[in-house]
Amino acid sequence: MVVKIEECAERDLLNGFWFYEDQEPGVGEYFLTKIREEILELADCAGVHRQRHGFHFCPARRFPHGFYYRISSETVKVYAVLDCRRSPRWIRRQLNSR
Repeated sequence: MVVKIEECAERDLLNGFWFYEDQEPGVGEYFLTKIREEILELADCAGVHRQRHGFHFCPARRFPHGFYYRISSETVKVYAVLDCRRSPRWIRRQLNSR
């Protein structure tokens, strides 16, 4: 399968980058590298994750984030990369707008 990161998920990644970069220089780049690696792994395992709010949900291993994606034909489309520490209401609102 092909993995495509939608523009809205790219914005989430950028927000995560700046959050971690503000904590300590260099951590933002580490965040982006590791999260992108994990997202690309969806090419091999997409569809095995449970669904939340109409999206498959895959938790990240190294950061408290999760990927929300859908499968369309032979393409995995990642719509959101959200911080799981946020309130469920906030996460639901984010997903409903995508």
